Amino acid sequence: MQRHLHRTLLFCATLIALTALYGCKSAPENTADAAAETDVIQDSSATLDRVEVSGTRIRREDAQRGMQAASAQKNVGYARLAPPPPPPPAPASIAYEANATGAYLSIAPVAVQQQPANTEKYAARTDNPVHRTSEQPVSTFSVDVDTGSYSNVRRMLRDGMRPPADSVRAEEFINYFSYQHPAPTTRDVPFRVTTELTAAPWDSRRQLLMVGIKGYDVAKATLPPSNLVFLLDTSGSMESPDKLPLLKQAFSMLVPQLRAQDRVSIVVYAGSAGLVLSPTPGDRHEEILAALDQLQAGGSTNGGDGIQLAYAMARQSFIKNGVNRVILATDGDFNVGTVSQEALETLVGDQRKSGIALTTLGFGQGNYNDAMAERLADVGDGNHAYIDTPQEARKVLVEEMQATLLTIARDVKIQVEFNPAQVSEYRLIGYENRILQREDFANDKVDAGDIGAGHEVTALYEITPVGSGADRLPALRYGDKPAAAGNSTNELAHLRLRYKLPTQQASKLIETPILPSSLSTRPSESIRFASAVAAYADLLRGGTNIGTWSWNDVGNAARNAQGDDRYGLRKEFVALVTQARQLVAAENRTPAIAGE
Repeated sequence: MQRHLHRTLLFCATLIALTALYGCKSAPENTADAAAETDVIQDSSATLDRVEVSGTRIRREDAQRGMQAASAQKNVGYARLAPPPPPPPAPASIAYEANATGAYLSIAPVAVQQQPANTEKYAARTDNPVHRTSEQPVSTFSVDVDTGSYSNVRRMLRDGMRPPADSVRAEEFINYFSYQHPAPTTRDVPFRVTTELTAAPWDSRRQLLMVGIKGYDVAKATLPPSNLVFLLDTSGSMESPDKLPLLKQAFSMLVPQLRAQDRVSIVVYAGSAGLVLSPTPGDRHEEILAALDQLQAGGSTNGGDGIQLAYAMARQSFIKNGVNRVILATDGDFNVGTVSQEALETLVGDQRKSGIALTTLGFGQGNYNDAMAERLADVGDGNHAYIDTPQEARKVLVEEMQATLLTIARDVKIQVEFNPAQVSEYRLIGYENRILQREDFANDKVDAGDIGAGHEVTALYEITPVGSGADRLPALRYGDKPAAAGNSTNELAHLRLRYKLPTQQASKLIETPILPSSLSTRPSESIRFASAVAAYADLLRGGTNIGTWSWNDVGNAARNAQGDDRYGLRKEFVALVTQARQLVAAENRTPAIAGE
């Protein structure tokens, strides 16, 4: 019995020693740890920008959890363990950064600001096809003096965005630049037509035919009296610097050009349409500028009501034999009011017939409705431009003011008949949404584009000479019909042009033959630069029509054809080609994979 009592006492002493040892281990390991714990408790009562987690405390808490787990395992036979607590909710995204000691600091959750959805709208388009001359020898289209596509794409490239293919309209790229086409010597005919023929730079077996039209110019002082209505979008989406502030700056450039015989009204539209400035003599510059300066953005976009009020003001101040025009400036959709595009086109078309034209100016990005702006300008016998910089505003509203405001020829149509004995195939570059039926050419009831004072229009055809070996269409199984013999077989093509004078309803006809002997082995700077612009547009749309020509080829061709670049626009174009090349290359570059 004594031996049993001795063993019992020894066991109790061992338990007491273990208990004391465990109590020592559960206390802070040193005074520094105790101080750290005290600091944490004190700091928890304050509002913290960040929380520092010390490595020492983590180690101590890990040790405690390990001992508690061991204790639980020892008692597993005597007590039922409680179920584990539910997992905590997923934390907000928190970023961490290491401090100088190697510990990690938590940073306040980063609020990811979602960018507004891009709802820009562009009309779908497909490049003009290659036509076999023996099957379809006649090409007919309406002229186009719009330039909005070029400056809009320029804005995208500068912002580091690759433009959608449908935003690229080759004819507007080409017509953005002046090619110094010769002007008419008299006003008996409002413009002069010229042609140039040379080898295509991307395939010397083919040829490029350039058709140039130059309208007569007038001095600003001799412009007829103008009745202008500024129809300005002041909806909430116009608040950014590239929208309403740039719009106000742009129109402020136009105001000093106005004279006492001119009339100006300002209509704005947001949630509702309003008259900011009733018809006012154009020489009251300070009054007009003050009305522009007070404009502020807010509300939705009731464009339909705005257009109706603008036309009402134009009718109220209508000037017979003068310039009567509404200038619409907006960033996007008409999202309330008259929203149907068909209804808007009907309204604009009816007012055009009464002598009031419509010009559209686009601003900003994100919700820009290019398709509607371009179409309304077409229906309204006006032109469409996109203002991305103050320099572009000056170009459109100051330097080209006469062309923007004064129409010298209406419903201008071009028709080219190619000779199958000389031309195997042809392709019109651009003008996809201006194609007319063959019978529309002589139909004076079919609307077409207008030309303003001093305007230039340039069109390019790529043609494949017979026997060149550069045909793209496969041969027909049963062969082509032989070309009819006649005196005209020595002609390459025959060019016809129809137009109406502004006050007349019957069209006039101009005709001129194009001879193979006109082929130039020393092309002018104009056609060399125009071909570079056409190739640039094609590359932006996928590059399917220019053979092996690359971005570098386009840049070199444009650089060597800058000529007299008064405003630096051609030099700017060369820089844009470089930007586009780098952007496309970055998009096409695939990441390298280790081991490959």
